[in-house]
Formats: sequence, C-alpha cells, structure tokens
Amino acid sequence: MRWLPEGWIPKAIAIDIDGTITDDSKVLHTGAIESLRRIEAAGIPVILCTGNVRAIVYGLWRFIKLSGVMVCENGGVVWHPNSEPLLRADGNEAKNAAKWLSTKIEGLDEQGITTNAWRESEWCLKSDEDLDAIRDELSNSQWSHLSVVKTGFAIHLMEPWINKGEGLTVGLEMMNISPEDVLAIGDAPNDIPMFELVHHSIAVGGSFPSLQKVASITSDLPHGAAIEPVINEIIDRLEG
Repeated sequence: MRWLPEGWIPKAIAIDIDGTITDDSKVLHTGAIESLRRIEAAGIPVILCTGNVRAIVYGLWRFIKLSGVMVCENGGVVWHPNSEPLLRADGNEAKNAAKWLSTKIEGLDEQGITTNAWRESEWCLKSDEDLDAIRDELSNSQWSHLSVVKTGFAIHLMEPWINKGEGLTVGLEMMNISPEDVLAIGDAPNDIPMFELVHHSIAVGGSFPSLQKVASITSDLPHGAAIEPVINEIIDRLEG
C-alpha cells in the first residue's frame, strides 16, 4: 500500500499520542517510538499534537528526542523549550463548568481525569460520563459557548476557538512550515481540525469513524503499528 501522494515528502509530521502511538490502554508502541526517532534523524521534525498536558508531552518529547513544537491540550497550549509557552485560554472557565455540571448531573465527578492536575487551558471529564446530558445541560447555561469533544480517553471541555487545527497553525508559524508540507496522523474526533488543515492525513486502525471520513487514508494496522510503514515510505523517498 502507498501511504503518501505521488512524489510528495512531508517537511514535518504532526502526530497524536493517545490511541495513535499508544493502544487503548495507553501503552506506548515501541515500534512507533523507534520510527519517530528514525524520521527525526532523517531531518523531518515531529510535532506532538495531542489532548494531553504539557508536562506529559514534554517528557515524551524529550525522551524520544524530538525537535518540533508541542501542541498540547488540543491546541490550548503551544510550546517549545526554546520559547515561552503560548497559553491560548484560561482553563478556569471549563473547570467551573465541570463543577456546575456536578450539581446538575447525579454522580458526575467534577474532578475528572488525573491529568487535570496539570491542565492549563481546558478541563477533562471521564470518558464514561453521560455525554448527551453534559451537552444538554451546558447548552442552557452560562457555559453554552464551550466546546464538548469526546475522545477515547476523556470528555474535553474547552473554549470554542481551541482545537488542534488552530494550535497546529500557531506551531507551524513558529517553525516557518506551511500546512501544505505537513503529514498528520491520529485516531480521534479531536484530530479532525488537524486533518482538515494539512496536505495529507492518515487515520490509524481502530480510529473513530468520524475521523476516517476526513482522512486521506485509513490504515488497517491498529494504533502504533500503523506508524512504521508510513515512516519507512518517507525514508525510502528521502534516500531516493
């Protein structure tokens, strides 16, 4: 199978973390990690574009030895160690909304997921909360403007201008790279704005149907296993 458009080589790769280079249990795929190291060594920077928090993303970025910017919290935080972090929203709005929801929906845990301890621009409820009830309650509240996006790991409450496409746009401007030169890889609905921004996109096997509808290609290989053949094709083209 050919993974890239004829004659095209990306100048950067924007890739999701959870469900893309990990499995459903958040276990990292070692082959995917090695592939990302190989493409960085070949001179193509990797941009981690994720719903995860900056502290976790930086740890992964550092230990894989990546060079691209980090687009965290679905674009709410854009950062590279050589620059000040750009915080694109105040997460207190979403946190207050979660607290209010807990008074309206019986049993809803306002504390949400563990990584909320480090969140800066959004707030995440657990993925098994009642999504329809959350949306219904928020639609008639002072927080009706907030976006509600469910991934395989959380329900994200965030400001309406926060998404991976907008965050990646900022990151690419920092790197002086055009979206037309970027390959995006992901698995969930929060990857849709990123896919719509770039020239070419690949949904890994096991990804959400809504993402597959907008992806250039959908892999049959699950999660991290989909990464290695894509990287192999890029390196083969680089080597001529």
